[in-house]
Formats: sequence, C-alpha cells, structure tokens
Amino acid sequence: MAMKPVWFLLFFLLPFLVSFECLRVHAFTGTYGINYGRIADNIPSPNEVVTLLRAAKIRNVRIYDADHSVLKAFGGTGLELVVGLPNGYLKDMSANESNAMNWVKENVQAFISDTDICGIAVGNEVLGGTDNELWGQLLGAVKNVYNALKKLGLTKVVQITTAHSQAVFANSFPPSACVFKDGVDQYMKPLLEFFSEIGSPFCLNAYPFLAYMSNVNDIDMNYALFQPTQGVRDSKTGLHYDNLLDAQIDAAYAALEDAGFKKMEVIVTETGWASRGDSNEAAATVNNARTYNYNLRKRLAKKKGTPMRPNNVVKAYIFATFNENSKPGATSERNFGLFKANGSIAYDIGFRGLKASSAGSLRFSLKAFRALDWCSSYPLMVTISAVAQLLLL
Repeated sequence: MAMKPVWFLLFFLLPFLVSFECLRVHAFTGTYGINYGRIADNIPSPNEVVTLLRAAKIRNVRIYDADHSVLKAFGGTGLELVVGLPNGYLKDMSANESNAMNWVKENVQAFISDTDICGIAVGNEVLGGTDNELWGQLLGAVKNVYNALKKLGLTKVVQITTAHSQAVFANSFPPSACVFKDGVDQYMKPLLEFFSEIGSPFCLNAYPFLAYMSNVNDIDMNYALFQPTQGVRDSKTGLHYDNLLDAQIDAAYAALEDAGFKKMEVIVTETGWASRGDSNEAAATVNNARTYNYNLRKRLAKKKGTPMRPNNVVKAYIFATFNENSKPGATSERNFGLFKANGSIAYDIGFRGLKASSAGSLRFSLKAFRALDWCSSYPLMVTISAVAQLLLL
C-alpha cells in the first residue's frame, strides 16, 4: 500500500495535537506580566484597562480577587488572567470543600469559556505574615480549590499557586546560603510537596526597592537598579551577580533546593519600584522607578535565566498597573504604578497611556463565533483555524 503523504497525516493528527496543547496548564506567556490592583477610587474602568494593556502588548495579568466586572471586561481579549482568592477567604475554603467548589463555580467556571483564566492565586504572602492562624489554613484551602477544579475538569487549564514574600527566608545573603525560616518550614514543605505533585511553581514577591531601603549602607543603588556595577560574588558558589533581583531569585532557588525541591521553577509575581515616598524613603523617586522598570523590561526581554539556574528563563509580573490612592501605609505604597490614575504614563519606559480609541477595536471576540454556533470551546476554535490554514497551503 502506498505511503500517505505527510500533509495527509497532519490533516488528521493536527486537531488532536492542537487540542492537547490547549489543554495544558499555561499560566504565563513570554516573560513579562503586570499586576492590576484596584485599591483606588479614581482609576480607569476595566474596559479601559483592557485597552491600555493591549496597547502596551502586556498579555499576562494578575488581579487580587475575582471581581466579575473585571472578568467580563477581559472576556474575548486574549489577555491571560490569574485571579486571586483573598486571604480573608482561606478559613472558609480550608474548612469546607463545598465552599471551594461554590467559589470556583461562581468565579472561574462561569467565566472561563470567554475569559482566559489561567490561574488562581490562593492567598497572598500568607506564610511569614502576621496572621499565624492563616498559616495552618493555606494548604487546606489550596487542596480544596484544586480538588474543585479537578472535579470540574479544569486542572489542565487553570494553575494553582500562592505568592510568598521575602519573610519566608533566612540567611538570604549570599544567595546560596538561603533557607526557609524555622517555623515557616513546617508549613512550607507540605505545601511545596503538593505543588510539586501538581506541577505548580514557587511564586515570589521580590522587591530590590525594599531590600535597598532596609539596608542602604550595604547595598549599592546601581546594583538594585540594574545599572553598571562591580556586582556581588557568592563566596560559596563563586557565582557573580550584576543585579539584586537575580540574587533574590537565586536565594529562593537555594531555599527550595535545601528543602528538597531543586527542580521547582521560581516565578516573580511582584516586583517594582515606587516613584514617590515619604521623607524617609529617599530612593522612591520618578527617576529611580523609571530606571528600575526600564532596565527590568530589557532584562526580561533577553529571556535568560539566573546565575544559579541559567536555563530557567526569568518571568515576572510588574507591580503595578496604577498608582492606587486608597492603599494604606507609607506614601510609597500608593506610588508603584506604571500609569497614573487618569491612564497617562507615570514615566516613560516605552509604553503609551490611554488613547481615545475604542477598546472594541483592539479586541477579538469569541462571542461572534458562538453567535454562529460554530463552536463552544477555545480548543475547537483553534483546531478549526489550524486545519483551515493547512488546507490553504
């Protein structure tokens, strides 16, 4: 029997291959993302934010809740969204599986056919935080949310994570000496074991700004800002660091290795620099914020790893989209935005502010396909498109 042409085989195999790929957990495209915080009463609407982010070509977005107005606005946009389950929900989610199921149904399943929800961040900076009761509730909440996703058939498209601050570490300098703090490790290791089983990364909120502010005498400003410097050498490994963020990431890798999780990936879920601060926050200036975020963008565009993990490309979500005028605390807390409340740029790192053009002109819509009853799922749409292109070759 004559051999079938390659294109003939591809015609029949491609739908299965494309559908399989679309069902894989894919919580981060590329290397650059942004946090969309909304603790403010004067920022643009979610629809305007979609326009802003698409114009900036920022595809990866994290929010700190699952606000339905945001989920609806992001529908059909191609933006990949990680929703947040706030710390205040952890007790209920940990105590009862049905609570987790209801939350997932109402805030994920109800929107995922149109909105690209690729992840759920269960809590934020819980371990090492001030509410010790939450430490014991985090893993139960994570497991119950994951089990809800599993029962709904969503574990292949929605990834479960939780973000940690630097407060979970001890001995973070040099990077190779870093370990998890006593007291934290007993909660961290079971969590990491579960994340290792389901393929989730270690999420780190890493701020060279905060590290510099807490140790201005020993940390070179240029080292924190990705500027030319002699850098720092790790005396144990001999590895050289030319910027502080890489050192912070490798400190996390060292702690993971010490805990027995050498292969786990680290993703930076928050990093940024304040453009304004109080009198005791001298480093919080527009010029420093511009320098840090511009250089960070260049560093991420290189798609390279760190000295300790050169093959693990660094991925980071920038904090934050807007200056948020209702955040409590120091003045710096309200001035991490790349954009001002009116949608204009806070400083120039290559993005544009809001324009008068309609958000609709920058969006592609899945709803049009549904109106024609052509398909009911994203993988099927991609399959049809791919086969159509193949037939045109």
